[in-house]
Amino acid sequence: QEQLVESGGGSVQAGGSLRLSCAASGFAITPFCMYWFRQSPGKEREFVALISYDRSTKYTDDVKGRFSVSKDTSKNTLYLQMDSLEAEDTAVYFCAAGRRPLFSCQDQDSYYWGQGTQVTVSS
Repeated sequence: QEQLVESGGGSVQAGGSLRLSCAASGFAITPFCMYWFRQSPGKEREFVALISYDRSTKYTDDVKGRFSVSKDTSKNTLYLQMDSLEAEDTAVYFCAAGRRPLFSCQDQDSYYWGQGTQVTVSS
């Protein structure tokens, strides 16, 4: 059974850093598009970053230059390094995997989801 488990969330002051991890089981992440999303109270879930099967990356404008997505296929784990955190980054962060391997990351229409991890940034 495919499963994604996030960890690494917590509370940090503005300007600080956190690294989120997402451990996958039941499938190998290598051929899949892997994503980070986030959801703040009262807002819809929004895209944060992705890393493709070919390791190309894409970020939402709000986090460019501050966040970095990576993966370690030997550990079957996705990461999100978050630096220069701002209060506006406060959210529950979710990892996801597109269900169609070796397929366009922008055109995925179904995902496996993790349960989320809370990130709180105080100003």
